[in-house]
Amino acid sequence: MSDNGNASRKSASASTRRVARDGTRDGFAAGTDGRTAVAPSRAEPADERPPLRGLSDYDYTNFYFAAGTDPFGILEPFGEWWKDAEFDGGYYLYGLPMGSAPATRVEIGDPKTSETREGLINFASYNYLGLSYRPEVIEAVCDAVRKYGAGASGSPVLSGTMDLYKRLATEMADFKGKEGALIFPTGYSANVGLISGLMRPGDLIVADKLAHASIVDGMILSKATSRFFKHNNPEDLDRKLRGFSGKKLVIVEGVYSMDGDVARLPEIVDVCRKHGARLLIDEAHSTFVYGPNGRGVAEHFGLDDEVDIHLGTFSKSLGGLGGFVAGPAELIYYLRGFARSRVFSCALPPPVTAGLLKALEIARAEPELRDRLWDNARYMHGLLGEAGVDVGDSTSQVISIMIRDDAGIFQIAEDLLHQGVYINPVRFPAVGKHKSRFRMSISAAHTRSELEEGAEIIISILQKYGKCP
Repeated sequence: MSDNGNASRKSASASTRRVARDGTRDGFAAGTDGRTAVAPSRAEPADERPPLRGLSDYDYTNFYFAAGTDPFGILEPFGEWWKDAEFDGGYYLYGLPMGSAPATRVEIGDPKTSETREGLINFASYNYLGLSYRPEVIEAVCDAVRKYGAGASGSPVLSGTMDLYKRLATEMADFKGKEGALIFPTGYSANVGLISGLMRPGDLIVADKLAHASIVDGMILSKATSRFFKHNNPEDLDRKLRGFSGKKLVIVEGVYSMDGDVARLPEIVDVCRKHGARLLIDEAHSTFVYGPNGRGVAEHFGLDDEVDIHLGTFSKSLGGLGGFVAGPAELIYYLRGFARSRVFSCALPPPVTAGLLKALEIARAEPELRDRLWDNARYMHGLLGEAGVDVGDSTSQVISIMIRDDAGIFQIAEDLLHQGVYINPVRFPAVGKHKSRFRMSISAAHTRSELEEGAEIIISILQKYGKCP
């Protein structure tokens, strides 16, 4: 950013702070306890309006509800907060523009300084097998562009089902060892479409407390009775299912996306059998990673046939886009008509589908990629563990570096960025309040020297802020 731009931004921030002190514009009367925030009426005398508090006293939760009759009434107080929060509060660290492939070293634009930071060690992108930028995948994408053009230009139930699309569904069913598979435009839409398409009012859905937002949204849309059991706690799941005689669906994740721990699947399967509940496992972060053939955590435990519905994404290990549901043929036939997030969305673009097919082919042909990923994950766990870094319950390639400082995590993230590490800060609402962390994603493509350099920088910065010994 130029000097003039910096001056303009600082001036705007200063102006906002002056407004907050003298109370001459709408403030926001809410604390940090998550209760409803109230935008003062325009008729309220200026000297009676509560001032905006300090920047760190607010987050998105304070702007979820507002009084009044105008849906836009929340926007002005939110905008005032955002003017400071974006840069001074650290929120600019989300959605930083990447100017390179999501490889192990990346180029990141820094909007706060207008600098381009090159050669950053990338622990932010999923890309667990390093496939998104493999030459074979890029070539398959380019060939598909020349043959099919850029997009499908239609819903998969109408004109959007290209031959590549059908082939991907067939190959995913074969890979998962299931009768059928259904392809969705995103992993999010797969969960939303499956859950709301299958369950109805009066049914019961019980999901792990840390289930992904797409699972929660699918539960809401289904209008079924929804309950949550304590994270990875089969005993609590048993209590939540007890006494319900209708249709029941239990939902867990293979690897939990913000904690990196693995579902206690054998015990959960036993509870589901006891209560006659169907079981859905979301293997977004474990498909192509766990199990002798890379099918996921269900295969890892030898429970592939005990899980009723298998769901996953193509954006993690395959480095592409999309989601899938695999299971009995009758389930797939049914969801074709009732999974609205698929029916009323455009089909995956043919170039993306072609890239996924090639990435799937490589993942199946090169099991050494999984071996390399696990070697790298174990090595990084060792480096962080020796330094006393708190990684919570993580046992996977998803490593949670626990900070537990919602106000301070952005400053730590900014220092890491400036020192050469690109890693995402995570705080409420993605995780619970006071459970902020960095989510580290390890790739098979990382070299030992990159892991060592990245760990050294992270440990040094954490020590600076007293977050590890």
